[in-house]
Amino acid sequence: MTSKCLTGHSLGYGFVNFVNPSDAERAISTLNGLRLQSKTIKVSFARPSSDAIKDANLYISGLPRTLSQQDVEDMFSHYGRIINSRVLVDQASGLSRGVAFIRFDKRAEADDAVKHLNGHTPPGSAEPITVKFAANPNQARNSQMMSQMYHGQSRRFGGPVHHQAQRFRFSPMSTDHMSGGGGASGSSSSGWCIFIYNLGQEADEAMLWQMFGPFGAVLNVKVIRDFNTNKCKGFGFVTMANYEEAAMAIHSLNGYRLGDKVLQVSFKTSKGHK
Repeated sequence: MTSKCLTGHSLGYGFVNFVNPSDAERAISTLNGLRLQSKTIKVSFARPSSDAIKDANLYISGLPRTLSQQDVEDMFSHYGRIINSRVLVDQASGLSRGVAFIRFDKRAEADDAVKHLNGHTPPGSAEPITVKFAANPNQARNSQMMSQMYHGQSRRFGGPVHHQAQRFRFSPMSTDHMSGGGGASGSSSSGWCIFIYNLGQEADEAMLWQMFGPFGAVLNVKVIRDFNTNKCKGFGFVTMANYEEAAMAIHSLNGYRLGDKVLQVSFKTSKGHK
């Protein structure tokens, strides 16, 4: 079974049940690491859910741009078994953005890595790295917020939600969302533009401010509406000031189920919507 969002697009993972355990083992040994089109697939036994393995995903920033994914894995593998890892790269140059995500087998291993590596300065670097647990949109607090946003569209929010660093500087009630900013391509000077697809018809700017505000400084939001009905056409844009915060928001919210919709969240490309 391949998991798909409501648009019919694959979410990038699936499950296969075998009757014979030996057949499953042979499939893993044959297919794990196979290059399929532009992807290298990972095949392994599915793990039953438990508290010991939940929330073991780490967000790392400030990495030297010269470190490869294998270098990052080598640094973190001392603290436990790594299930998967990803170093974010610039699409144009192919160079590292200095940001990575690592998922450990167990929460305790991830916790150990945070304790030992957060604030650590890698060899050859002048600056320490930041290692913290990646935001999880499925946690009770965030799920409750999302649910309230989806079911309470008639209500308007009185002001922005402030996240821990208090860097959410702009109020959705005082910005002209229908002009400028929302469709600009991301850059270090104008902010990083994020494209959100598969929004419901009742989605509005306040919803986007509430969704992305906890991740960092939001400069602008824009919901694209139908000219005749003024309903959301299913997509919108959010511009964030900081690349790492934008990357964290994308990593956390892409694939998130909001009401009966599964969101697709990514950096806006230069050929995207205007």
